[in-house]
Amino acid sequence: MLSQLNQSHSKRRAALEMLKKNDRCRDEILSQFTLLTSQLLGIPSCFVSILDDERQYIKAAQAFTLVETSIQEAFCRYTVQCEQLLVCPDTWHDPRFDQHPLTRGAPFIRFYAGAPLISGEDYVIGTLCVTDTQPHAFTVEQQATLTTLARLTAAFLDAWYANGYVDTITGLPNRQRLLRDLELSSDALPPQQWRLLMIDCIDTQHIFEVARSLGMAASERLLRELTQVLHQRLNSGKAPMLYMINHGRFALLLHSDDELDGKLCSDRLRGINARLSDTITIDLHIRVGEVLFSPQTLAPLEAIRRALSALHEAFVLQSPFQLFDSESDHKRNQEFQRLNDLARAVRGRYGLYLVYQPKVCLHTGKTVGLEALLRWNHPVEGEIPPGRFIPLAAGTSLMAELTDWVLDRAIKQLQRWAAKGIHLPVSVNVSVSDICRPGFADRQESRLLRCGLTPEYLGIECLETEEIHASPDALYGFDMLKLRGFKISLDDFGSGYSNISYLRRIPIDVIKLDRSLISRLQHDTASGIIVRNVISMLKDLDYVVLAEGVEDKATYDRLQELGCDEVQGFYCAAPLKAAALERWLRQ
Repeated sequence: MLSQLNQSHSKRRAALEMLKKNDRCRDEILSQFTLLTSQLLGIPSCFVSILDDERQYIKAAQAFTLVETSIQEAFCRYTVQCEQLLVCPDTWHDPRFDQHPLTRGAPFIRFYAGAPLISGEDYVIGTLCVTDTQPHAFTVEQQATLTTLARLTAAFLDAWYANGYVDTITGLPNRQRLLRDLELSSDALPPQQWRLLMIDCIDTQHIFEVARSLGMAASERLLRELTQVLHQRLNSGKAPMLYMINHGRFALLLHSDDELDGKLCSDRLRGINARLSDTITIDLHIRVGEVLFSPQTLAPLEAIRRALSALHEAFVLQSPFQLFDSESDHKRNQEFQRLNDLARAVRGRYGLYLVYQPKVCLHTGKTVGLEALLRWNHPVEGEIPPGRFIPLAAGTSLMAELTDWVLDRAIKQLQRWAAKGIHLPVSVNVSVSDICRPGFADRQESRLLRCGLTPEYLGIECLETEEIHASPDALYGFDMLKLRGFKISLDDFGSGYSNISYLRRIPIDVIKLDRSLISRLQHDTASGIIVRNVISMLKDLDYVVLAEGVEDKATYDRLQELGCDEVQGFYCAAPLKAAALERWLRQ
């Protein structure tokens, strides 16, 4: 087979399947080869023959009407078997061909000469041959010419296949090849149902880490080892059509009646590992997504998208296997559309607005600050809660745009309130990625100064995560904010990741107790003990302690008894738009 594909039967089969199918650009060039061969040798009929275990396929034929025969009827099988030039000057006088149906019947082959198409690793894929209805003498020069042209043709096919259709590391057909196969399968008659499995074996980042630590050779060896393991586990007598989609992610294309489905695939691959070296192996956690489809009714790109959608759903559900589900897919598509709508809202300046929730001092009962909260009035869906749209922006460039939008609006509102004699600091929620942005603290200080304000007016709230402590950029960003006089709050303390031993590494002023702690304060003894001790500890560490989610007077009074400093929640006031907040403050 082609040089890149000589490592296994499945690769040979994959390449043969590709060569058997029509490809306009490839076949036009092959036609130039066969026309040149016919003209140089003075023989009217010339064609390229591709042979598998059962059939012969005629490509780029000149003056030859056959397009396909059984392997038993193929003259070229003798050329393939002997792997060298075969010349038959007169078939009537050759016992192999004198009674052959293609000799005594159409196309009445009387002369045949075929040269094997040999790849770079000396494997025969077919022949370049000339035929005629009349016998011919075939000179040594003609034999040399046909042999040379066959070598050129084989080299072209090798290069054609490798250029864009083969993964250079594993030798597997790649994503482009999968797309091509799906396109060609739509022409199959009768129409067939197919099953596409998307298999995720190892995180791409993990492969990059291997390359960084042990070198590219180690990561490439890992991928080749992984390919071998998949072939061994998934081969059940008939080698599956395996593709490399990207590093660590594979695809299988199967007939719908094949016994190998997504569940069986995940079962066979359970507990596999791949060797990094003779002494080191990596345990692999397999996820499989599956879609059943008809190529006649579903475009190739959509089939791949659905298989990937099922695979990603398997990750979300922590399931080894997931069949494509149109309802879940529709939900994901809606979220993606909502993300696009959010981007348009930020850049087009419509639908987004801020509300402000008061923070009340438990010692004096006075309002001591405000928290700016983002809201979105979608043009079709109406009011969308922040919990449904903020996570969509997290991890994208839109997160920084949202933060800048909120900061810009909050600072301008502070300027307007200062002109009215309202001097309350406003805190804004930002992400760790915002804190890590170069010059973040400088830009906020400049914004405030341009509006005639100082950093004491603007508070920065951020969730505590492992990322903060692992990121020198985040810690530096907090230091820069503190240096410029911004008050820093740690949000949702007690809701998840809360590492007390690391608190002192961040220059925090205020720690906000999460509503999940506060909501159980009156009904759960254990929660009361936890809140009491957390407040006592944080006060001893000289933090201002603020409780979120205070919904009733009993909770308000209890927090006051426990020595909490500030509260916010619906008992004091709901989040209000600027004008409504001004009225609330006057009352």
